[in-house]
Formats: sequence, C-alpha cells, structure tokens
Amino acid sequence: MSGDLSRLKRYLYETLGTEVSPTPWDKGARLPFFLRNLYTFFSVQLLEASCLLMLDRGEQEQTPATVRKHMDQVQAKWDGEVVYVRARVTAYNRKRLIEYKLPFVVPGNQMYLPMLGIDLREHFKKLRTEIHKFSPSAQALVIHVLLHGITKRIFTPAEMAECLGYSAMTMTRAFDELESADLGDISLEGRERCVRFTDSAKDTWAKAQPFLRSPVKKQRHIKLLNADPPWPRAGLTALADYTLLAEPANPVFAISGEDWKSLQQSHRVHEFPSPEPGALEVEVWSYAPSLFAKDKVVDRLSLYLSLKESRDERVEDVLEEMMRELQW
Repeated sequence: MSGDLSRLKRYLYETLGTEVSPTPWDKGARLPFFLRNLYTFFSVQLLEASCLLMLDRGEQEQTPATVRKHMDQVQAKWDGEVVYVRARVTAYNRKRLIEYKLPFVVPGNQMYLPMLGIDLREHFKKLRTEIHKFSPSAQALVIHVLLHGITKRIFTPAEMAECLGYSAMTMTRAFDELESADLGDISLEGRERCVRFTDSAKDTWAKAQPFLRSPVKKQRHIKLLNADPPWPRAGLTALADYTLLAEPANPVFAISGEDWKSLQQSHRVHEFPSPEPGALEVEVWSYAPSLFAKDKVVDRLSLYLSLKESRDERVEDVLEEMMRELQW
C-alpha cells in the first residue's frame, strides 16, 4: 500500500504541481467492515478542496455502479469530496465512472476530478501517439474478430491465445494495444478481461487502418525440390483468385516465419536472388497466413494490407473492387 500511495503522491505532484500529504482517516473505523476490508482511506487537501481518497486494494476490479454505492456510504460520514483511487481501471469502466461523474484517479494514467474542473488524460494521448502500428499478435486479433462476427460476442485473451497460437501474455499485451488505440471496449467479466466491439466490422476496419501494416516481412524467390507448395496463395496470385486480374508469371505463396525457417533447414529449397522461370515467390509473413486462409488462399483483409502500397493503378483498382465485394 505504501508503494501505491507514493505513486499517487508523485502523480498528483506531476499533474497538479503541488505536493500533498495524505493522512490516514481517523473515522474510517466507523465504516462497515466490508468497506474497511476493500479500501484504505486517506484525507488530503487538493487545490484547497478537502478530499477523502478511497484506495481500492481489491484484486478484482469492481463495476462503477458498485463503486458508486460504496462512495455514497462513505460520503455519508465525510463532509468533503470522496475520490476513488485504483492502480488500473479498464477503458470501459473509466467511461462509466465519468458518466456517473464519480471523481477518480488512476496514478500515472488519468485523473477525473469534476468538482475541481479537472479531466486529465495526457498519458493515454501520449500512449496512442506512441503506438504507430499494431504488433503482429494485435493485428492477427483484429483480423480474427473482423472475419468471425465482430458484433456477435465478446473475446477474451485466453480464448484468443488458444485460437491464434500465441501465449496468454502476448495476447494480454495485444489487448493493451487495442485499448490504447481505443479500438473496442475492454472490460472485466467476472475475473476475466474481455473486449467487445460496438461498431460494425466495416467501421472498425476503417478505424483500425492507421494501426495496421503489411504482414509481409520479406520476399524470396525459390524452387522446391521434389514437392508442391503446401502454403496458401498470396500476393497477385491471390488477387487473381478474388478478381479478374491475370495471374503473375511466378506464383506467389505466403508462409509464416517459423515455417520458413523449417523449410530452410530441411534443404528442400533452392533460393534465387531474382525471379527465375518456373520459380515461386514466397512472402514470409509476421503472423501465420494459414490462420485466416480459406481454400488455400489468404484472407482478403491481410491481402489488402499486403498490396495497398502498390503503385500499379491496375492493382489498386482490383483491390478496391475486392474490398467492395467483401460481405461485412
């Protein structure tokens, strides 16, 4: 608790420019036991306002409606303002706390003190500017939900980790990226974190564009020895499958980085520095193309991202045609 209080004092100093000296509230013993068990109380002077800090020390985040009930009970025994404090609050619950006009502080992240006319969100604005592009795992998560009924259900890190083949920790970080980009509503269902999308798939796709990147990390020209390519078609070859575009002379396939390493180690492949007659073009992707491929063709969304920087007007036109035909 001393560490939480120190972070709170530092945050208040950095944001308000004033040092505070919280002192334990001597009347806290008069509160019901469950409140004393959930919170630690400190009285403090904030910009000449007498405030009672209600530090949430529970492991599980409570709903804003529950917090409001607790604050009302505490307010009955305190003449000034009551301020809810918690180390971490999800974006969804922050919005609800503001809707309820409940004063709160998330040290290092956000401060909402309506009685003082303060709504500071500088950390989140800064964080969003730092996230130029999604990580491969976050992008794979976005593409998955767009392709599998975005508004029909909620998604959890554990479920997505198993579905997409990532560790639970990696998927938790992917959820952090979505929250920082304000893409979807992150909340808690019981003890489990989850994301739900209230926008349509088409609107979410448009909103995600600044954070999405081409999945192609590198391209190689190869010939396989005594084998047919087992990977999904990609690039202009896949675009020819989706549209009336003519197929390229050298067929294009997509492969994950892990599969590419295995292929090289198997000595079943011969590489060329440039396209050769009869050679294949292989795109090594940052996430597994097989996750979303259908009928041995990469998905339209990943394909669009891989080709959207093309300067060929013919390719640009058929790409837009392909996306117009997408059933959102």
